[in-house]
Amino acid sequence: MKIHPGVKPAVWGAVVGAIVFAVVGFSALGWTLGSTAEKMATQRAETAVVAVLAPICVEKFQQQTDAAAKLVAFNKALSWDRRSLIEKGGWATMPGSSTPNSAVASACAEKLGSLT
Repeated sequence: MKIHPGVKPAVWGAVVGAIVFAVVGFSALGWTLGSTAEKMATQRAETAVVAVLAPICVEKFQQQTDAAAKLVAFNKALSWDRRSLIEKGGWATMPGSSTPNSAVASACAEKLGSLT
């Protein structure tokens, strides 16, 4: 069986073209795999939830009877201890949950730290 001499370069050109097309698609055109898209969607959803729940945590903190005194004590605490203070106080524990959300506690601590 004889193959036309132009077939081999055409096949190699098609293979190289497909590889270049895939590389350009994933790097420059924003293509993603399904698993990557799933991870990105999960991260965005978690960020949105924290953005919604952090102000609720701040409000729960401010609704205490001695909120002003506790805010002064909170601001005197070391920055790395503030999240644990929020978690221990229960302000980052949302209704329907039995444990505090650490991301909400961190965001809440940042917001409370900027109140002064």
